[in-house]
Amino acid sequence: MAARAIGSATVSFGMVSIPIKLYSATESSAAVTFNWLHKKCSSRLKQQYVCPQDEEVVGRDDMIKGYEFAKDRYVTFTPDELKALEEEATQTIEITEFVPIEKIDPIYFDRPYYLGPDKGGDKAYRLLSKAMLETGRAALGRYAARGKQYLVMLRPVGDALVMQQLHYADEIRPQSEVPVGDAQVKDAELKLAVQLVEQISTDSFQPEAYEDDVRKRVRDLIQRKVEGEDISTAPPQAPQGAQIIDLMEALKASLSAKRGAPQPAKAPAAVSEKRKPARHSPREAGARKPAREKASKTSGA
Repeated sequence: MAARAIGSATVSFGMVSIPIKLYSATESSAAVTFNWLHKKCSSRLKQQYVCPQDEEVVGRDDMIKGYEFAKDRYVTFTPDELKALEEEATQTIEITEFVPIEKIDPIYFDRPYYLGPDKGGDKAYRLLSKAMLETGRAALGRYAARGKQYLVMLRPVGDALVMQQLHYADEIRPQSEVPVGDAQVKDAELKLAVQLVEQISTDSFQPEAYEDDVRKRVRDLIQRKVEGEDISTAPPQAPQGAQIIDLMEALKASLSAKRGAPQPAKAPAAVSEKRKPARHSPREAGARKPAREKASKTSGA
């Protein structure tokens, strides 16, 4: 089924204008949510706003919006004033510069959208896409919509263009605020860690190999509950392996596990295979029987 456009705009770079349509690039995760019900009758509860000073429920008609400029001090705004504060939607994605795509840190990435050409924009759309592919660059620009101005990045993905909303610099917390300690890594530890990384590395990202197992499990349990089953008893969890404290031992154990090293449990099977009796004639078998019985009695002593 063809995607449904959620809006339209114009991409502008230089003197070139490209009419485009916007499409959602992602779907809601459909997270499992629960509603608050009245314990007495199981009716769904409604949210209300209560004034703590007057101790009364406040209706929508009696609400106004305010901005807290100091502790417990607000300046209020009328609907017209709030509308005047909003950025006017220009419906234009104005490209300001092109930068190497690898220079844009993914930490700035926010919501993605697909862009498709609108009527009359096919050739210019394809031209912009091919130019960015040829130069290995992405486009940075501004886009005003829904009362806000967004910093956006345009990049080619396959035959389409993706518009990625970006966070502004002042919205990203500095990494220096995160304590990382001053532990020293030994060369031997680093060598094993690199081996482990290379051992479980792949050359491409395959998102279809992953799914939300927790959401799937919760949905299955909810369905069982709907069908009348008791799900209060949690399913038994598989016992976890012994905790390895030593970092070198943990790395060695990880490498061994990934290499498919034989487990100790397989050793007895190998021994029994070596002791498997060869085929003999009935006369030879009878002659050897007392010796085996003697050996069995000796081993049991």
